Amino acid sequence: LKINTPKMKLYSTNNKDLRASFQEAVFNSMPQDKGLYMPTEVPKLEPEFIDNIETYTLPEIAYQIASTLLKDEIPSADLKALVEEAANFDAPVVKLDDETFVLELFHGPSLAFKDFGARFMSRVMAYFLKDGEQLLDVLVATSVHTGGAVALGFLGVPNTRVTILFPKGKVSELQRLQLRTNSKNIRAIAVDGTFDDCQTLVKQAFADNELNARFRLTSANSINIARLIPQTFYYFNAYAQMKKQGFKDVVFSVPSGNFGNIGAGLLAYKMGLPVKQFIAATNANDTVPRFLATGVYETKPSVQTYANAMDVGAPCNWVRIMDLFKEDRNAIKALVKAYRFTDEETLAGIKEVFEKFDYVACPHTAIAYLATKTFAKENPNDASAKVFLSTAHACKFPEVFPANILAKISLPAQVETLKNNPELYDELGKDFESFKAYLLA
Repeated sequence: LKINTPKMKLYSTNNKDLRASFQEAVFNSMPQDKGLYMPTEVPKLEPEFIDNIETYTLPEIAYQIASTLLKDEIPSADLKALVEEAANFDAPVVKLDDETFVLELFHGPSLAFKDFGARFMSRVMAYFLKDGEQLLDVLVATSVHTGGAVALGFLGVPNTRVTILFPKGKVSELQRLQLRTNSKNIRAIAVDGTFDDCQTLVKQAFADNELNARFRLTSANSINIARLIPQTFYYFNAYAQMKKQGFKDVVFSVPSGNFGNIGAGLLAYKMGLPVKQFIAATNANDTVPRFLATGVYETKPSVQTYANAMDVGAPCNWVRIMDLFKEDRNAIKALVKAYRFTDEETLAGIKEVFEKFDYVACPHTAIAYLATKTFAKENPNDASAKVFLSTAHACKFPEVFPANILAKISLPAQVETLKNNPELYDELGKDFESFKAYLLA
């Protein structure tokens, strides 16, 4: 007797009555009402799995989470193969001292944590795409890491075309090379504006009737549910590594810009991951710390900082976090501490991590470290493992390091390859009509 398992269903954060399949949510990216897709049910993982999680590998953990969430959306054997191909690199937790650890998420092809989401999502889309279907147009706004991860994740994927928008003059040389040296089905646009301007252009494109009639549009930004799900994998995997070292309590400190990363951590928590505390670490773009402190959610134009992947004045994924906690700010405050740091403090943090631990941290990682340190000072009797997330390889930010630290950074082989590729890109202003005309042409 075959028992039919109900498939995953999603609603819009702007309309709880809406129902969409996982496949619809992946390809549509955003509901027409401009909300974000969320699962109607956040299933709990089996206690036996959590109790023995340290015995599983990263691909095994990833499969367990994906199959629990997606249910029967993708047959078991296909999903297992997809996950193994997407999560085919390490995410080690490195010990700095007895209670301080760094979770390295930069061992994928683009040297950033976004590889988890981009590789999973591109393979899910490729799985669902049928031969002869209309070309899938993927639109992406990026401040730093998303573009490179998506470009490499989708490079050569049949029946797809990726358009990446990034703020002109506001990314490092390596980040620019990753965005500009792809060809085939990848094209990049330098926008004369900020990341928020790029993100606005993408949102306007999705809301435009003419573009939607002409193209099959989808997004690869963290607003896509297929990006959020795989980011839960490394939280469970990190917990497994800490459990193996004898820790029962774990605190995660997360560099936060668009709040997709910590949003995935909170989704993992809702699925049963035993996390004692989350820390949202931001730079001068402190919309969320201000909201948690005052109760007033006030977005501001983004400010450029050394931690440019976090230069987001209006974080898209915050609505998902509010939805997960049923709009209860106090419930979020109990689980999430938020701290902000200046550029000067970020540089001091980079120096401190290097001098204290002989470890080179990128600016985003340094901010997560500083937040960990602040939390530890405020909670001197807390004996939990403090794990701060390293979201990118330090080689992506050569301009922020003094000479003695820069000399310690070794360049991965793929960086040398990029330097030999020609730079291919377009330039546009931040007005929507120009971007629309570019797409239509």
